[in-house]
Amino acid sequence: MNEQDALIYIVDDDAAMRRSLAYLLDSAGWRTQALASGREFLDSYAGHVPGCLMLDIMMPLMGGMEVQQILSERAIRLPIIFLSAHGDLPMAVQAMKRGAFDFLEKPCKDHVLLDAVGRAVRQSIKQSLDQQQLAATRERLNLLTSREREVAECLAAGENNKTIARKLAISDKTVQVHRHNAMEKLGVHSTAEIARLILAATAVGNTATNG
Repeated sequence: MNEQDALIYIVDDDAAMRRSLAYLLDSAGWRTQALASGREFLDSYAGHVPGCLMLDIMMPLMGGMEVQQILSERAIRLPIIFLSAHGDLPMAVQAMKRGAFDFLEKPCKDHVLLDAVGRAVRQSIKQSLDQQQLAATRERLNLLTSREREVAECLAAGENNKTIARKLAISDKTVQVHRHNAMEKLGVHSTAEIARLILAATAVGNTATNG
């Protein structure tokens, strides 16, 4: 996954502005998709391609802030760069508090806009890679039986075999069997690696939930 795979969505009800932004971004090597309304974007967005959303804040029927709210409700984390000829400080603060990546006023200098797009795309790619890592980690952990998962979590917490045996009311030998099976299924060779896997699943999962 690299920046050439990214797709930049341009959502603005001003046709001339859409053409201008698309021309600038196309000339800089970005792939673009220009849309005339927030509803058109929401209906067409597939959600699996990294990139960013350049979103006009003042549009008829559905404004940019409403689009941002809907994306948040759908847990879509596409970075948003708001563009507005009418933006003021309170509106910008509200957009940023809701998680907007940037807020630029029209007219915006080309290099400022292109810099913002580049940073937003890099963030989007990182988010996509984090999600792939989370999915791969969960897939590996899902290979474990419920008992193997319990033993693995105890090992990750730093508990030894005897402590785990007492805690789960099983024999030391049974703990050793589950430990061996868990490590084999996870493809790891130490309890430290088990801990890192479980921590990664928890940390990335929390980031995805709270982001």
